[in-house]
Amino acid sequence: MFRVTRLATAAFVLALLSAPALAANTGSPAGSWQSTDGSARVRVTMCGDGTQLCAKLIGLSGEARTSENLGLLNTYVVSGATQADSGEWRGTIHFNGQTAEAHITMVSASTITVAGCQLGMCKTFEFRRIGSAAPRLADVSARIPASAVALAKD
Repeated sequence: MFRVTRLATAAFVLALLSAPALAANTGSPAGSWQSTDGSARVRVTMCGDGTQLCAKLIGLSGEARTSENLGLLNTYVVSGATQADSGEWRGTIHFNGQTAEAHITMVSASTITVAGCQLGMCKTFEFRRIGSAAPRLADVSARIPASAVALAKD
């Protein structure tokens, strides 16, 4: 049992240490993103001196369509978050009638996480890139060798 716990701890520490290195090569977070539960869409832009991050709430669905959140539609829910490290920003987020200090991390070219805490209660949300940066079926089929396509047609 002790060995499994130590292995799990080592894996967790390694993941924490490698996350900034992975984020460094993920490109820009600018673009459109949707929460994994589909309840919120945001448009992320680089703002301020070009290293700060801003996010405008552009869509809501399901339980996220509260009166507080509807009032935030087309407004910045994150503005001027400062870059803490490569692929990481810190700032303030406004959502569900609450304001919290947030940590935004670009995990990969297609995933960002937003973690916020208020009064000791913390929550993390994952967002997936949508729109023009998402791979399209035509792009995928263009990478399939012609020989494989011919075989598939037979």
